[in-house]
Parts: sequence; C-alpha cells; structure tokens
Amino acid sequence: MQKLTDKFGRQITYLRLAVTDRCNFRCQYCMPAHGIDIVDRKDLLSFKEMYRIVRVLSELGVDKVRLTGGEPFVRRDFMNFLESLAFNDKLKSINLTSNGVLIGQHISKLESLGITNINLSIDSLNKDKFNKITRRDSFDTVYKTLQNLQNSKINLKLNVVVISGVNTDEIIDFIELTKTDNLAVRFIEEMPFNGKGLRTTNKVWDKNTILNHVQSHFKDIETLPHKKSSTSNNYKVNGYKGSFGIIPAFTRTICHDCNRIRITATGLFKNCLFDGGIFNVRDFIRGGASDDDLKNMFVKTVGQKLKNGFVAEAARENNVSESMSTIGG
Repeated sequence: MQKLTDKFGRQITYLRLAVTDRCNFRCQYCMPAHGIDIVDRKDLLSFKEMYRIVRVLSELGVDKVRLTGGEPFVRRDFMNFLESLAFNDKLKSINLTSNGVLIGQHISKLESLGITNINLSIDSLNKDKFNKITRRDSFDTVYKTLQNLQNSKINLKLNVVVISGVNTDEIIDFIELTKTDNLAVRFIEEMPFNGKGLRTTNKVWDKNTILNHVQSHFKDIETLPHKKSSTSNNYKVNGYKGSFGIIPAFTRTICHDCNRIRITATGLFKNCLFDGGIFNVRDFIRGGASDDDLKNMFVKTVGQKLKNGFVAEAARENNVSESMSTIGG
C-alpha cells in the first residue's frame, strides 16, 4: 500500500479535520469579540466530500482522525456524519475536540459509535473567569459535560490554553483534578491564532515556565514515557491517579516526529499548523478529481512538508494572524 511519507522519513497517519469554521464561543485567544468572517455554507466541505477525503487518506495509511471546528457540534447533521465515518474499518480511532456546550446530549451515542477520545476545551474552573475568556455564559453546561464524560467509557482529556495574567493561577487547581480521577489535563502554550496576532504579555508562559511553576508546588513529579509523535510532554504527580501534560504548540519542540496533517473546513490542506496552506482539496474534488488523482496529490503534497513549524512560519513571512477557528482547533 502506498504511504504518505515526507522527505524527512516521517509517515503521516493522523488527520485533523475541521468540519466547520463556526463556533458558539468567542474565546479571547481565538478570535475578536465580534467573531470572524465566516464563509458561505456552500464553500464548506460537504460531509460527503469529507467522508471521501478520509476514506482516500485511510487507504494511504491514515488511521487516526480528529474532528474539530470551530465547534463541530454546531454543524447540522454532524452526528450522522460521525455515524458514517465509523464504518471506515481502516480507522483505528476517531477522536473529537469540543467546547462541551452541545455534546452532552450525544455522549451515549458517541460511546456506541466507538469514539475513542474526546478533548474538552476548558480554560478556567472559575465561572466568572470562564465566561470572561469565552465571552459566553456557559460554564455550568460545560462543567456538567466534563462530569458526564468522566462517567462515560470515553477517554477524556482537558485542553487548557495557558493565558498569561488570566488563568495561570489555576494551573495547580487543574492538576488537582487528576488526584482521584483518571483524567488527563493538557496545558497548551498560547498561539498567535486569535484573528489579530499574538498579544504582548509581560510574561511568556511556555513549556518550561509552566513546568517550573508546577514543580514549585509538587516535589514528587514523574516524567512519563514519551510516545512517538505525541503532541505533549507528559507527567504525573506521584500518588495521583491521572496525569498532566504540556503541549509546546508555540515553542514547537515536538516537530521532529510529526505524523499529522490538517484540512480546514473549506478544504485547505495544511502540512503544518503554521503553514499557509498547500492546496485546496475542495476545489480539486469539485473540479472532477478521481480517487487516484486525490491519492497522487496527497502523496505529492506531503512530500512538501517542511522540517518544523518555525520553517513553515518563516515561509509565509511570519503572517499568522488568522483565527484558530478558521484553521481548525
């Protein structure tokens, strides 16, 4: 079987697919308060097109898919798409990232479909602060979703974007959630994808700063084995049931064994979070491309994958001011 392998010998097995650019939150680190200019629905990939893309990529060795947005559950018929995707027997895991507002009513169905992992985005355990970050009054709903997911069969990870001067005082509180529950918390370095470029802060909370802060509170921290192509450096407090990790999304120390590609809701194929996009799969499909044409284009495009995120950012002249909701979280 033909594989997706870049010029550095990295095999691509993981697709992050955004099903929409729309979101019911307006998180400060993601977009301006007024939101972003969303595209016409006809310009979004259809679910039929997404299904075809995933099937073709799975025939090239992609066996893990993460569905993102925006917020994936704001798109009508998303659950029907998930159900169809579950029939692809070449996929080892189908994972989701959600903000937790709309997913709660679907947890039982997600379990029955074999959804492996859900990443729940929650940047504060304080209701007022949460509502300020998201610019929405949804904390109670999201926290209830968190509790229901913990009681489900689905592996749960919490995604916490570390925002200087906003929620850094809660890092320890989040780790305390792992004391009695088999929960994984992931602290994410803030990135410049907020629709206007990275804000200037007095202190940079990068991987080392976050870890040093944790170590100043917990003296007995175990470094967990690093799994190949993992996006995070993982740890646990000895005696705690769960774990915590740090995703160096901005300092980019995890690029060397990257196995990921991205496709945005409008079909833009990205070899890297920080590149400007290589080609548009939507237009290629609507232009009459066959499955073989798609395979050849995917193989060719992955061959252009750059060494790391710094090279990819430099290649687009460091213009990284789009919203994460446009790219796909």
